[in-house]
Amino acid sequence: MKKIFVNYDKNHFAGKKIAHLRYTIQKPAMRIKLLILTITLNAIFVASFGQDSLSSLTQLPSRYYDKVSNRLNTIEQKLNNKSDKAVERFQRQEQKLRRKLEKKDSNAAKQIFADAESKYKQLEQKLQQPQKLTQYTPFLDTLKTSFKFLETTSAALKDADKLKKATGKLNELESQLQKAEDIKKFLKERKEFLKQQLSKFGFSKELKKINTQCYYYSQQVNEYKETLKDSKKIEKKALELLSKTKVFQDFMKKNSMLAGLFRMPGDPNDPIYQASLAGLQTRSQVNNLIQQQIATGGPNAQAIVRQNIQQAQAQLQQLKNKLNQYGGGNSDDMMPEGFKPNPQHTKKFFQRLEYGTNIQTQRATNLFPVRTDLGLSIGYKLNDKSVLGIGANYSLGLGHGWNNIKLTQEGAGFRSYVDWKLKGSFWISGGYEMNYKPQLRNILITSPTGGGREGAAWQQSGLIGLSKVISVRMKFFKKTKLQLLWDFLSYQEVPRTQPIVFRIGYNLK
Repeated sequence: MKKIFVNYDKNHFAGKKIAHLRYTIQKPAMRIKLLILTITLNAIFVASFGQDSLSSLTQLPSRYYDKVSNRLNTIEQKLNNKSDKAVERFQRQEQKLRRKLEKKDSNAAKQIFADAESKYKQLEQKLQQPQKLTQYTPFLDTLKTSFKFLETTSAALKDADKLKKATGKLNELESQLQKAEDIKKFLKERKEFLKQQLSKFGFSKELKKINTQCYYYSQQVNEYKETLKDSKKIEKKALELLSKTKVFQDFMKKNSMLAGLFRMPGDPNDPIYQASLAGLQTRSQVNNLIQQQIATGGPNAQAIVRQNIQQAQAQLQQLKNKLNQYGGGNSDDMMPEGFKPNPQHTKKFFQRLEYGTNIQTQRATNLFPVRTDLGLSIGYKLNDKSVLGIGANYSLGLGHGWNNIKLTQEGAGFRSYVDWKLKGSFWISGGYEMNYKPQLRNILITSPTGGGREGAAWQQSGLIGLSKVISVRMKFFKKTKLQLLWDFLSYQEVPRTQPIVFRIGYNLK
């Protein structure tokens, strides 16, 4: 009797560990039987995988809908508050212009601002009516289509109320985004109208301020749209699970907003799909036409075409960079003439904060041991090139040498600093510090003038120098800061402190 060798090879298939049997035999008849058995098992595995993937969609965690609802509600409320404030601020600025113009020309003020109140009332009435979002947003399209798909499955049976609530929050956010677009359009029209009517009265400063307000509001709306792309972990897992199922892929092609705008490639036998391709050239026809044109151009025609394509791409990139420089590609975001935007202006207070830590070591002296200063700081970004911050430090003594290592408390201090970007990764840094050293309290120190002072436990430092910022890939720290500073107040301190300071710091972002 011939031996049959069986090897067990465990692999991960469809999220489950399935043991595959590998048989090594010599009888042809047995090989045929095992081949039939393998095909049958594969069919069973594929069928079971399809069922498990569809059934797993009905097992989405209940907190998924709650997380999505809370996130959408937060963005909707912030956007609503920002939109209302933008309209109120613009209206107040317009009223100031009217009062200022009345002092110069009352008839002109009455004529220009005659219908201003009715315009704002029309806008208010329009905003009170829920509207459908006309601007395409990829994340919202995917999320809304996924909710529609889940409503058609048994997932709605378990969490129907939560799914309905999440869908309602999504509709409210879409309505709020459309409201923001209407406000942007209204402010742009009023801004252009006021510019045409008031430019001849010497109100260039006031008009520039209005233009700036409109620009920052538009940028703030774009910031909120960007936050939609920042999906949470549970949202990514749910959408990833959905995108792996063919049923959802087919549903997305037919029911998404993008499919309604542009017919997505689908079944070639679909009459709607065939009608959308009527009259269009196929890829093969375009390729044949290109090859014919190249063939008639001589032996160097292909190189010339490649060179022209590269030049066209370079020019296109230059235009894109210039367009991004002047407002990010949106005509509503065009910057006022002579105005340099501050990207930090559209961010929230806590988003403009940066947290950091640094370390500094000083050599031993007659009065002090080797010291290591550990500092913590928090800075506020005035703009992308300026940071103003405060901090505190703790001084740890390490002893006077390797034979005399001793940990002692050498004091603490308070710091303030300013960083200004010079060029590239180099910054100009400055600051003022007060350091408390308890060992100086009971020491009598003679001043250069012959007087004396007792209990001079505080020493001050005035620092100025250069910083080099290096980006790093660490879990907590994102940037490393190397600082070389000069303490110009060290020469008047008794005992004299170290004039040259070298620090290594780390920023959280």
